Amino acid sequence: MSSSSRVLPADGDVRCSRRHFASDNYAGIAPEAWAALEEANRGHASAYGNDAWTQRAADMIREVFETPCEVFFVFNGTAANSLSLAHCCQSYHSVLCHDVAHIEKDECGAPEFFGNGSKLLLLQGEHGKLTPAGIEEAVFRRTDIHYPKPQVVTVTQATEVGTLYTAAELRAIGAMAKKHGLRFHMDGARFANAVAALGCAPREITWQAGVDVLCFGGTKNGLHVGEAVVFFNRELAREFDYRAKQGGQLCSKMRFISAPWLGMLKDGVWLRYAAQANAMARLMHELLTQIPGIKVLFPQQVNSVFVDLPKPAIRALYDRGWLFYNFIGEGGCRLMCSWDTSEEDVRAFAADLAASMPK
Repeated sequence: MSSSSRVLPADGDVRCSRRHFASDNYAGIAPEAWAALEEANRGHASAYGNDAWTQRAADMIREVFETPCEVFFVFNGTAANSLSLAHCCQSYHSVLCHDVAHIEKDECGAPEFFGNGSKLLLLQGEHGKLTPAGIEEAVFRRTDIHYPKPQVVTVTQATEVGTLYTAAELRAIGAMAKKHGLRFHMDGARFANAVAALGCAPREITWQAGVDVLCFGGTKNGLHVGEAVVFFNRELAREFDYRAKQGGQLCSKMRFISAPWLGMLKDGVWLRYAAQANAMARLMHELLTQIPGIKVLFPQQVNSVFVDLPKPAIRALYDRGWLFYNFIGEGGCRLMCSWDTSEEDVRAFAADLAASMPK
């Protein structure tokens, strides 16, 4: 969603004693990630990813997906998405995405910039999701040399409005992409929440569905920084290390990006934290739907709740010190739960909201 229309209290300060609902980026570092980071800080190690932590983290990601794949660690999601999409395209190509996709609304033109001019072509679909029919329509919309040739289809899992593609829906999109010779990219900033909600194996909604490259989000799942670009199409990964370096994403002390993944991936910690965030959003949804005058905007499926609130209630909540985004029309708000959100946090917010509603 567009950050230009986001509204927060004037001071914008966050009190460390309170957990907020503006973004899962507000949360701190999960203790398991912190412990792994501390372990990596004991002494010297080889630079630029030639260290044991980076190699082991990449291997653990291969174990998670149960397949050989090429893994690259970068600083953030903007780089992960933009560089991986650029790697799939020539400058005269286009990327098919939903019109509320993060790469369209919140990347400041980075995909086009790193793609040297490759264009995002916007598609519509209910609840933030693309459809095979919509993709095929875009492929045939124009086929002349004056139009940027479709080359990649990208989906966001979970979507920007908190909905999920099922494994069957992704397989259908993957089949349509293959039919028309398109690469299949997945923005997985909240991939952990999607896997936890669907209760599936990660392979079922990635390479087995035809996904060529996944941007596997870590920051929103409890890391301090760092995303993994995972190429299931290993041939497509050729020379991506050069692109990452050119894009300023080769961390000299790479172990401090990769090591926390070890703590998160061990014993399914990443999925437990994602499930916790999802459960708190479910509780938020249950409590808010009991308050008269509140309209739910999208199905609640992962760690977010989208509701339409009266303006006086929004202002009253801000005055009470709560932080959340209001960026959908007049009263559309996103309430985002994090890996460390507690039941007490949710109930306190819901109680304050109930007390703030116009009588």
